[in-house]
Amino acid sequence: MRHRVIAALRGTVAAVASIALVAPVPLSAQAAAKAEAHAPPSIDLVNPLMGTDSDYTLSYGNTYPAVAVPWGMNFWTPVTGKPGSGWGYTYDGNKINGIKQTHQPSPWMNDYAAFALMATTGALKVKADERASWYSHKAEESRPYSYKVYLADYDVTAEVAPTNRAAQFRFTFPESDDAHIILDGYAGGSMVSVDPVKRRITGYVRNNHGGVPGNFHNYFVAEFDHAFTVSRTWDDNGQIAATPVREGDHVGAVVSFKTRKGEQVGVKVASSFISLDQAERNLRGEIGGDGFEQTKAKAKAVWQREFDRIEVSDPDIDNRRTFYSALYRMLQFPRMFHEVDAKGQTVHYSPYDGKVHPGFLYTDNGFWDTWRAVFPFFALMYPERDSEIMQGLVNTYKESGWLPEWASPGHRDVMIGSNSANLIADAYLNGVRGFDVETLYEAMVKNATTSQGRPVDKKGNVVGAVGREGVEYYNRLGYVPYDVGINENAARSLEYATADFSISRLASALGKTEDAKLYAARAQNYRKLYDTQSGWMRGRNQDGSWSTPFNPYKWGDAFTEGNALHYSWSVMQDVQGLADLMGGKDAFVKRLDSVFTTPPIFDDSYYGQTIHEIREMQIVDMGQYAHGNQPIQHMPYLYDWAGAPWKTQYHVRDVMKKLYAATPDGYPGDEDNGQTSAWYVFSALGFYPVTPAVGQYAIGSPLFRTVKLTMPGGKPLTIEAANNGPGNVYIQSASFNGTPHDKPWLTREALQKGGTLRFVMGSTPNRKWGAASSAAPFSMSAPVAKP
Repeated sequence: MRHRVIAALRGTVAAVASIALVAPVPLSAQAAAKAEAHAPPSIDLVNPLMGTDSDYTLSYGNTYPAVAVPWGMNFWTPVTGKPGSGWGYTYDGNKINGIKQTHQPSPWMNDYAAFALMATTGALKVKADERASWYSHKAEESRPYSYKVYLADYDVTAEVAPTNRAAQFRFTFPESDDAHIILDGYAGGSMVSVDPVKRRITGYVRNNHGGVPGNFHNYFVAEFDHAFTVSRTWDDNGQIAATPVREGDHVGAVVSFKTRKGEQVGVKVASSFISLDQAERNLRGEIGGDGFEQTKAKAKAVWQREFDRIEVSDPDIDNRRTFYSALYRMLQFPRMFHEVDAKGQTVHYSPYDGKVHPGFLYTDNGFWDTWRAVFPFFALMYPERDSEIMQGLVNTYKESGWLPEWASPGHRDVMIGSNSANLIADAYLNGVRGFDVETLYEAMVKNATTSQGRPVDKKGNVVGAVGREGVEYYNRLGYVPYDVGINENAARSLEYATADFSISRLASALGKTEDAKLYAARAQNYRKLYDTQSGWMRGRNQDGSWSTPFNPYKWGDAFTEGNALHYSWSVMQDVQGLADLMGGKDAFVKRLDSVFTTPPIFDDSYYGQTIHEIREMQIVDMGQYAHGNQPIQHMPYLYDWAGAPWKTQYHVRDVMKKLYAATPDGYPGDEDNGQTSAWYVFSALGFYPVTPAVGQYAIGSPLFRTVKLTMPGGKPLTIEAANNGPGNVYIQSASFNGTPHDKPWLTREALQKGGTLRFVMGSTPNRKWGAASSAAPFSMSAPVAKP
């Protein structure tokens, strides 16, 4: 990555020069307060380019600048890469070939239902690589609610602003007899129809990478505010003709204008997964007669309303930028897949059975990632939205027979586990209501009971990551064996045990006593994979013998995108029980410490290459701690269970400082549907949800001096951290509503009631605060802290 090295060196030289010329002068408290008062609105602290300096070999987020509203059905993003590639926008790209409607949750999942608009002048070129224009980040304005870029080859400025299911474009042209707007339907099945009288292009696209029924379409309408001087379409080979309608694998349309210098051409675009009529209804309902600036202002207001619920006050504007940039990512997924019909009813096209049904549906989410912190954040701050998502899960189960584990837009065969149980139980046990919990409980039990009926292709291969691979082995032996042809077996077993804990909690809440006992017993199955000789979790054969040879630094194999040092902490339901297995609290702390101090050696033979997750662990100088991937992200908080909360405080702040920034290389690995962002958001507030379905949050080290949260129902919660700063990361004392608080955890009920949570911070550890054995958070083996 020579260009990155050169850029870094240049930045270093510039930084050194500036330091040499001007010595830094600390701001006084008064000056800092004044500067903060004149700071831009919190939504304008967001950098949507955070995480975009990524590629296949190394991820600093693998994000793209999503122009959207929170949880919107459609996003829009500029395209610098090859159409059809998962890496549609990367920071080091030099040319833009269009601004596309996107539904991509991850480059590894790729996109679906995408089409793009592009403006050019002069000789007409419709193929992406030929029409692409040079651009610069210096002439690019990226906001959550709008995007603006100068297309240098054409002297055109392109802008877009979003709604849930529609958007407005504004193209500012130079003086030209040949100004063009191109609509590219992309490969994978598309149709365009140009109507010069109505100044519209309508059609559909069908591109996808799986998870769709045979009748899948994304219907669109694009309405222009200028009459066309010429209109044409083009075919699969890029051949242009005056034919008004085209249909094929890859077709498009182009409309042309004669423009004056500075003349602006507006385009209103909407789409629907239901019908063209519904796309037009979405256009009228969400944009109507609004101008571009009105749509932009409305989108900004929607974002600001969400951001106003978490008001951060702190002199460090960079930390505030990172916080709000992470919050922006966290509020994108899962996306709504439902629409509002002519009767004003919420309906959705089902990517499971291909029919239109009433009710909510959300998609584009991998629960392997997001159950950990994204959904707990929704349960805490957005219970109404969480309820809609749960209603959507009910609909998914009714329409497909299974809960989703990775949906994009329908079932996709990606990742492992049955982690839907965790977010469903966590929602209900944390007070989220308004959904059919009995149906979801039935679905959870089905996952935990049988692998029969999982969807398969014509060759008999499972095509959807649903249910539990190897569940019959697991229920008989207590683990999925290493030697029966099921990969990542130890990781599956550990995740099933955590899901069983969630089922047991929900069963108890629903009065299903026998089920609660059964699944609580199965939640202890993690013990069967703990190898006392090595001190790590390990794959186990069907006859009970350990898998051999065993290398704890081997990625994959018995584990998923990690090694034994990462997955051995995946016992969120019983941290005390895990500590006991490891020899007690002192030994547990030493074992936790060893993850940070062991060099980042690795064995990548399972993959046959050094996958990006391995490289991201190796290069950050944090030992074996692989924060760029999800399995170990909760690990720094486990010191709270072992009488050493001050070590949690140190490591959490260290991770926030070293691995996150509101910059193109600002994430430590794949951002993954908001999960890596949610870790930062929770941690910056000062606490994190480790154990599902118990309504507790382990305390870390609050990043900001003051945060004011508006909890559900409008109740204010203020989090204060006196003396806070880069060097004062350790909690000296804490109080909640004036009462001393000496436990390293908080409850959901207390936080939602509001009040003032106050920490006093210092530069040296207070090793007594929160360290008493009776102060530890909940564990199955020591439920002292049971709420």
